[in-house]
Amino acid sequence: MNFKKIKLSPVRIWGTVATIVLVAIAICFGCMTKKAIYANSNYVDPYTNWREYGGGPDQSKYTTLNQITKKNVNQLQVAWTYSTGDNVSSYKFNPLIVDNVMYVLAKNNSLVALDATNGKEIWIHTGLNTASKRGMNYWESKDRKDRRLIFCMNNTLQEIDAQTGKSILTFGTNGAVNLREGLDRDPEAMTRVTSTSPGAIYDDLILLGSSPGESTFSPPGHLRAYNVVTGKMAWIFHTIPLPGEPGYETWPKDAYKYVGGVNTWGEISIDVKRGIAYFPLGAPTYDYYGADRIGKGLYGDCILALDARTGKHIWHFQMVHHDLWDFDAAAAPQLVTVTHNGQKVDAVAQATKQGFLFVFNRVTGEPLWPIDEKPVPKSTMPDEESWPTQPVPTVVPPFSRQVVTVDDINPYFTAAEKETWRKRILAAHSGLFEPLSDKYETITMPGANGGAIHGNTAANPVKGYVYVSYQDKPSVYRLKKVEPAELRIPLSADETERAKALYVQNCQTCHGVDHTGGLGPNLVDINNRVNFDNFKTIVSTGRALMPSFLHLGDQNVTAIYKFLSSAASQRGGGAGARGGRGDFQATDVTKIDGPVVASGGAPGGEEFQKMPTKPMRDYPAGVTPPKEKYTDGSTTSYGLGYPNLLSPPWSAIAAYDLNTGKIKWKRALGNDDKLGGKDTGLPVGSQHKGMIVTSTGIIFATCLDGRIYAYDEDNGNLLWQVKLPRVPDGLPTMYQVNGKQYMAICSVSDQIDKSKPNAEVPRQYIVFALPSKK
Repeated sequence: MNFKKIKLSPVRIWGTVATIVLVAIAICFGCMTKKAIYANSNYVDPYTNWREYGGGPDQSKYTTLNQITKKNVNQLQVAWTYSTGDNVSSYKFNPLIVDNVMYVLAKNNSLVALDATNGKEIWIHTGLNTASKRGMNYWESKDRKDRRLIFCMNNTLQEIDAQTGKSILTFGTNGAVNLREGLDRDPEAMTRVTSTSPGAIYDDLILLGSSPGESTFSPPGHLRAYNVVTGKMAWIFHTIPLPGEPGYETWPKDAYKYVGGVNTWGEISIDVKRGIAYFPLGAPTYDYYGADRIGKGLYGDCILALDARTGKHIWHFQMVHHDLWDFDAAAAPQLVTVTHNGQKVDAVAQATKQGFLFVFNRVTGEPLWPIDEKPVPKSTMPDEESWPTQPVPTVVPPFSRQVVTVDDINPYFTAAEKETWRKRILAAHSGLFEPLSDKYETITMPGANGGAIHGNTAANPVKGYVYVSYQDKPSVYRLKKVEPAELRIPLSADETERAKALYVQNCQTCHGVDHTGGLGPNLVDINNRVNFDNFKTIVSTGRALMPSFLHLGDQNVTAIYKFLSSAASQRGGGAGARGGRGDFQATDVTKIDGPVVASGGAPGGEEFQKMPTKPMRDYPAGVTPPKEKYTDGSTTSYGLGYPNLLSPPWSAIAAYDLNTGKIKWKRALGNDDKLGGKDTGLPVGSQHKGMIVTSTGIIFATCLDGRIYAYDEDNGNLLWQVKLPRVPDGLPTMYQVNGKQYMAICSVSDQIDKSKPNAEVPRQYIVFALPSKK
């Protein structure tokens, strides 16, 4: 097979020239002390504290705290726990620790400050119902008198005083910055522009991505930075370029007026010394049919290096051209120093959904090893023009499987299931970059929820090792034509049962078994009162006491809306459905016990919520739309349910030594207890948890099976494991207070022991430490 070597585009040549100045600046920085370099004390000895999401600005999840070693890790025990005091299971919170204070989300979406040595409450700020569930940012002034917690909530950016727990009303307008403004489009057309990840701090700036959704006319994912004291926007980078900007020629004319996405919904990594921020960017919308966005589509699916202070382009590399598979880049770019061709090189490694690890010189953007442009199949869909080649690393091997054959069918299937899937696989088209079709099924491996996504990378930046937690999870697609009255087409019997289960799991507690309301409003015949676009916005962003249900995705939201709009919905919300969280009971914020100091977001945020929303429903004047619209009509686009189509292992950790470009070891992550716990990995669910890498040679990993694992950095051997009462969610945290090292885990998701009533298994933060010396 012939391959073409990549060549630098004019855009990247321009970026390379810009880096010469940065290199010179970096040399000057090398002569300065740490405190002279960094305006923010977050950056002083970053690997000894956990003041930022992911542990530090480079998102390595790495610590030099050394009390816990390979020899004593098996002695770890629970030091203390803190119950969230509710039944909310949507927290995926990465606790932050500053001095002796831990900040967590708990008590029905309240921000709580705890004593980090024993979990005693210091203050509680209640009613932050749509605040980011993954984590927050911490910033402090040079004199440490001004300390702030920064987060997104209801399409706004807000701050809380880290010492008092009260909203900072001098920030923005009456305490909030309206994120619907400043995107070079009508603010009223911006439905969802909040960031579901915390962003990143650089000196006195907060760098933000966004999660604008994946519909045809979703908002653009432009990158922005704001001053942490004033809330004033410092810069914006147009990820869908405007006329006259580099990359505009890679889109159709006027695409910047209607194309959405191209957003960073994952982690942002920063090289603090050089002042370079690395953004992993997602796909443009619509995800699976791109007839209205013909071209490469910069900066979709890129790793993008920007000047953190100004937002100026330094370099980029596009890892998917004209994405048709929702191959968002979302995992944190990992910054490591390696020995390459006999010289020390500062590198950045980007793991992707498609199972590749791309490695670049982090200053120039040059690949450390060749990346080939590989010819790929051509789309046969009307008006679609798939890109003829896609980039494939040569030396660095993929971490995930990338094709599905009949030999991969799950051996645990029954004979009938095996035969069904054998026929489907033989009739389908399968391959990493196989375009989608409405004539046959396409099986993509890894799929839209496979490979490496948010939270799935970590590193030992000193040794040049990168760790990728991933899942082999195929997606099965088949496009269908979008009919004008699609929302009025009745649900099939199977679709109705599925919608019932979704309602029970996510809605029934607040809106009632018969949908007539309770804690939440009446939803019967919702279509007569709320149009679909507004319904989707409310579900995605939340409102009042209702949290965001962004994780549901457009297909599930559509099913729920159709279900609630039909006569079938009035027969009850799923009396026969099982496995939902029907015992969920939201907590009245007025009845929360403890040192409550404030409730609700900033007044400015409430005012911005009153801004009218007029979602974009059609192409702008002068734009010729595709003759037809197509959407993914399958029910398995985000991966199959239990069990996985494939043979195990289904999830694993791959350890890369980027001094050589090779995989040191792989280790199945998790055990399916239904199958006897045979290091199979997990066959179902989203294995997007987190890792911690220690300088003492341990890789800690949380897992969907409810366990925490500790592996030997050298060979992947298991050193320790513990099973928690509930599935741990989000990134774990490691810190030290008063000379003692701790590890904190957010454990609030599904219970592990199903024999106990759900209400009797507490949702909690669990903190581990070594036994105290007597």
